[in-house]
Amino acid sequence: MQENIRVSLHAPLVLLTGAAGWLGGRIAAALTIGLPEARLLVTGGFRVRALVLAGEDVSQLRQQGVEIVTGDIRDMATVRAFVAGAEGAVLIHLAGIIHPKTVAQFEAINTQGTINLLTVAQKVGVRRAIVMSSNSPMGCNPHPDHRFTEETPYNPYMGYGRSKMLMEKALRAEIAVGGPTEIVIVRAPWFYGPNQPSRQTLFFKLVKDGKFPIIGPGRNRRSMGYTDNLAQGILLAATHQNAAGEIFWLADETPYTMNEIVETVSKVLHEDFGMTVKPNQVRLPSIVAKVATMVDATLQYADIYHPKIHVLSEMNKTIACDIAKAKKVLGYAPKIALREGMRLSVESCLKSRQAI
Repeated sequence: MQENIRVSLHAPLVLLTGAAGWLGGRIAAALTIGLPEARLLVTGGFRVRALVLAGEDVSQLRQQGVEIVTGDIRDMATVRAFVAGAEGAVLIHLAGIIHPKTVAQFEAINTQGTINLLTVAQKVGVRRAIVMSSNSPMGCNPHPDHRFTEETPYNPYMGYGRSKMLMEKALRAEIAVGGPTEIVIVRAPWFYGPNQPSRQTLFFKLVKDGKFPIIGPGRNRRSMGYTDNLAQGILLAATHQNAAGEIFWLADETPYTMNEIVETVSKVLHEDFGMTVKPNQVRLPSIVAKVATMVDATLQYADIYHPKIHVLSEMNKTIACDIAKAKKVLGYAPKIALREGMRLSVESCLKSRQAI
């Protein structure tokens, strides 16, 4: 039987951005009620305060006793209200934008918004900040067997990757000068897990209908992060003495090929939930992704972001990381692998009556 992972968080207050998102929601739950199904328990007396956008559903957060501040990290008055009285606090910053209306929003939110938050956090004496980054500042692996490490040089992929690279560079500059707030950067790849957004449910539907596009042979690999695995790594980064000033990749134990990802989802839908799953009929040549990449780059240059074209451009690329440092330094031990994680994801969709 696997042991529980206990995280002792010694802070008067935990500040959490992105709490209404699917990963942020799991962090909030871990901090308030625990995640027994993931064997993740957080101990220590602390309050949790969340910054959420106007209009987001905060009913679950309120039930968990989370304090709510409504606003936007682009607004300094909101940021100051969020971190008021936060001396000695821990900040977990997950908020960001992946699929914006315009390309300019990437840097306004992901880069400048993070700088706004950290600047005020340092002034009030926040003790440690854990900031979520991405695989995109590193771009794509040169071949399927290559893995990104914390030393991999920047090679950002499109506007999102550039915004996260600029964010990381600003944070690393603060680390270098030894500012008053300890900073930890965590990088996570493709998320999956309960309470997923509609774009991930569309992925399930396309697999079920045999219409998910496999581009090229499907042997390119993708690191993925089940949300409870990522929550574990983030909370370890928030508490471990040796995490300060470091960067960590967080993901499932091993990357998966695109063929394996699609086949696993297909088996879960059919074997675990009795759905009729059509054989995948959509196999496209690699040139399709190359054309999508060129179109995406052209549109983004004109400040236009098209999510489906952007996602299509990545479908034949390997985007895979090595989590050895997080395992060694933090004791990170991702408990849930692809099949079980996808089963829990589909179960969550059906419970919330999302059509697959």
